[in-house]
Amino acid sequence: MAEQAFVEVGIQKVARTDSGSTLETRQDQVAVEEPLEIRLGYGPAEQREQRSISITMRTPGQDAELAAGFLLSEGIIRGSGDIETVRPAGSPVGPMMSHNVIQLELRSSVAVDLARLERHFYTTSSCGVCGKSSLEALETQNAPALPEHEPRISREIIYGLPDTLRKSQAVFDRTGGLHAAALFDAGGNLLALREDVGRHNAVDKLIGSQLWADRLPLSDKGIVVSGRASFELMQKTLMAGIPMLVAVGAPSSLAVELAVQFKMTLLGFVRDGRFNIYSGAWRLV
Repeated sequence: MAEQAFVEVGIQKVARTDSGSTLETRQDQVAVEEPLEIRLGYGPAEQREQRSISITMRTPGQDAELAAGFLLSEGIIRGSGDIETVRPAGSPVGPMMSHNVIQLELRSSVAVDLARLERHFYTTSSCGVCGKSSLEALETQNAPALPEHEPRISREIIYGLPDTLRKSQAVFDRTGGLHAAALFDAGGNLLALREDVGRHNAVDKLIGSQLWADRLPLSDKGIVVSGRASFELMQKTLMAGIPMLVAVGAPSSLAVELAVQFKMTLLGFVRDGRFNIYSGAWRLV
């Protein structure tokens, strides 16, 4: 059973109709979507700086994981040891009384290059980091070296991953409105799963959970996602040291370019007993 975490769900009153024109009012469960501001403190004690580095629309829950995973995937931190403290900030707001600001304080020895974050001052749940047009920024972030032949996974295991993922999506079953990302091993076992209204947030939460557990890099694991494979998701997978991304949907052209350049395995349209191999076929048994 994959390790999972709490995700907030709200109750809404809806009118429902069917083909017989029957109209009834009832309660429905919906995934909560609220903004999260990530604030960063860094620098030596005598010259400490405080910056707001991103606002993302997310499903409240696992905010510390989301923030840490985001910082790792952007090359700001290398591991949990770079973070001195993390805490919710501000007053609880909204119907779920969520803390929509999270404050991370980095250790004074951590050098921060905020130029990497210029495009992140507003990030939507639907697209994440849209409009990134080249691999140049990623090439400067010292991405982890990936093992060339790990993990080795059979095609039969790949065929079963989307169904295993879907059966493990507890909150999707209640709301029908969340993306999922899960970590899996060579045996096809789901080790951890996160859900969120934003596909990039789900991956950040997943990677952040492994960062806080000091399990990075995950060079013998893969990630399976419930939607498409964007450049951003490939970037996050790479920065966590994970060689394989399996997507139920389509990849983007830039995601394929990234996978080829960094010798990652990228599989798309994994469903109904078939899939496309865009890069890294040598990891498939």
